[in-house]
Amino acid sequence: MWDYVIIGSGFGGAVTACRMAERGHKVLVLERGRRWREKQFPVQKDLIYDGEHPEHLNGWIEFRAFPGMVVFQGAGVGGGSLVYANISTEARPEVFDKGWPEAITYRELKPYYDRVARFMNVQRVPANQVPERYKLVRDGARVLNWKDRFTPLELCVEFDPQLDLKALRASSNPDAFARRFTNQHGQEVGRCLHCGNCDIGCEYGAKSTLEMNYLPVAEKYGAKIRPLHVVKGITPGKGRYTVHFDRIVKGGLREGSVQARKVIVAAGFNSIELLLRCRDHYRTLPAISKRLGRGWSSNGDFLTPAFYFNREPSPHDGPTITAAIDLGDRVVDNQAFWIQDGGYPNVLLNALRQWDRRSAKLIAGWHSNIFDRNVMPWFAQGVDAGNGKLRLDRKWPWLWQRELKMDWPRRSNRKVFKAISDVHHRLAKETGGKPVDLISWKWFDSLITPHPLGGCSMGDGPKSGVVDDSGEVFGYPGLYVADCSIVPTPIGRNPSRTIAALAERIADKMPA
Repeated sequence: MWDYVIIGSGFGGAVTACRMAERGHKVLVLERGRRWREKQFPVQKDLIYDGEHPEHLNGWIEFRAFPGMVVFQGAGVGGGSLVYANISTEARPEVFDKGWPEAITYRELKPYYDRVARFMNVQRVPANQVPERYKLVRDGARVLNWKDRFTPLELCVEFDPQLDLKALRASSNPDAFARRFTNQHGQEVGRCLHCGNCDIGCEYGAKSTLEMNYLPVAEKYGAKIRPLHVVKGITPGKGRYTVHFDRIVKGGLREGSVQARKVIVAAGFNSIELLLRCRDHYRTLPAISKRLGRGWSSNGDFLTPAFYFNREPSPHDGPTITAAIDLGDRVVDNQAFWIQDGGYPNVLLNALRQWDRRSAKLIAGWHSNIFDRNVMPWFAQGVDAGNGKLRLDRKWPWLWQRELKMDWPRRSNRKVFKAISDVHHRLAKETGGKPVDLISWKWFDSLITPHPLGGCSMGDGPKSGVVDDSGEVFGYPGLYVADCSIVPTPIGRNPSRTIAALAERIADKMPA
């Protein structure tokens, strides 16, 4: 029997696995997705993870579509770190003033924030390597008299301060600039070559996914990671829990189970569905709080593309996000949010490079003259209403089955998104761009988020939350949740460091 079974290997699962293994516990991590190695990161294929039929499609991104909202998340060892844009930042201190357990304050969480930053070796883009998008955000802040609100962002990326970016851009062989070294955790990693592929996997090993830090340290101390294990249910017993799963094997699924003294649910957005099924469908955990599924937030993610004819923001060059304008003090329409530059991978260029890497110089020149170097994706996260609700309901036309449904009140969430959209338009226009609203938002009030928060929220009791301030589920000793779903309020910033800091604290509070 295991001391701890951890469900999921994203920021919450990786952190708790590392700390529990360091303390000598027998730890097993069950991950639904594959284990991707550096050179295996898919660009054109093996992309989609199908939660209903993972035996057929088990790529590394899952999309969950609901009325008005699409949630996407990573699937694989490393969880969300496989697809995040490397941002590592703290929440604003006032975020913790309302809606959190009394024990969780910014002051309480600060040492854990610092611990995460050190462990993941966060860095800023060197001054001699900032991309054009960074400069565009800085210029926009200056024009709108927000110069003091502009901030370079801390990233989980390894940079080479000596890199000659001009020489790299002019080279027909960017691989010649690659530099390998061993990081503080004994992992061989690389330096950033500004390839722009952060969101789909860095071929140079410069992106600090959890496979570069927390997970290998967990394994060093004896933790076992089993990929392709889809957890289906949790059953309590005397002094133990049984975790039921389907193991993805060639040609299908194979049922199995393991037992542990303690279980940590760290499956991100999917933690909500797992616990809902255990409470309402299987009825193995019937006493879970009625707050389960409530208080869900998209964390205010929003995008407005803008086209420029006087400059080249070049969304395919450099780290995906590098800078922000912090408007979190509600200076605009009493709404809290921040604005970021945005980037995305050039899928066509990546395909051509894979097809014939010797043509890199020709391809790069063709790309710069024809494709969308003139696009700036203005990003943002904001404090939305945090009033979404997730529930199980009958699946049409298979009425004997139940599926996850979301109620997301669009009207009460419009204020923050309108404020963000207005600022995006102002920034674009004042810097010479032409903003274009996404049709999905303009016509259908439909959004997409990579930062789902809440649904298994922390609280001071079962009337206000599902778990206590140490992540333990009310009514079920030894059952914990440690991931984005325990965050009880939107934070309006990229949440990875907050999730990891909470997981560090949960690990600290675990009984010896």
